[in-house]
Amino acid sequence: MSTIPNMIQKCLWLEFLMGTFIAGTLSLDCNSLNVHLRRVTWQNLRLLSSMSNSFPVECLRENIAFELPQEFLQYTQHMKKDIKKAFYEMSLQTFNIFSQHTFKSGKERHVKQIQIGLDQQAEYLNQCLEEDKNENEDMKEMKENEMKPSEARVPQLSNLELRRYFNRIDNFLKEKKYSDCAWEIVRVEIRRCLYYFYKFTALFRRK
Repeated sequence: MSTIPNMIQKCLWLEFLMGTFIAGTLSLDCNSLNVHLRRVTWQNLRLLSSMSNSFPVECLRENIAFELPQEFLQYTQHMKKDIKKAFYEMSLQTFNIFSQHTFKSGKERHVKQIQIGLDQQAEYLNQCLEEDKNENEDMKEMKENEMKPSEARVPQLSNLELRRYFNRIDNFLKEKKYSDCAWEIVRVEIRRCLYYFYKFTALFRRK
């Protein structure tokens, strides 16, 4: 007879946890965006590193350069306004890379955790981008009208170049028929990409 109360208690506990999670999601503060991005990106870096102890020697001959856009290798404070959009694009593209293909047994748990982090990150960023759009639309138009020619040449993070970068990664996996070496090369490349994004989070803290 004690089974039913125990089941009810478990259900209530699950509902409490779900409610806490939803409440936390709805109360996300865009002023703390850099903290969230830094935490999730670092977590994904650790997960990608733990998926393999060392790079297989037999895969070295297949290694290629995916050409991460130069804007990501030399970032500046001027790019701060573009980082949210770049993070959003990266989150979507990386999620797609990891969701369209299969992985060796033992790595699925790591990949699932990465996907969950990227999905939550994309939702958070989308919320903050919408807030920025609503709050700064008029101000942006005013600044564009007053912009000097020299200011127009400030480097910007190009989402188009970022999409092309991930498209090269996706095409590489297809050409190699999702071989173990191809996935290992992509794992290392995605980790490299996330490392640069992790460095970007420091720009949010600068005044």
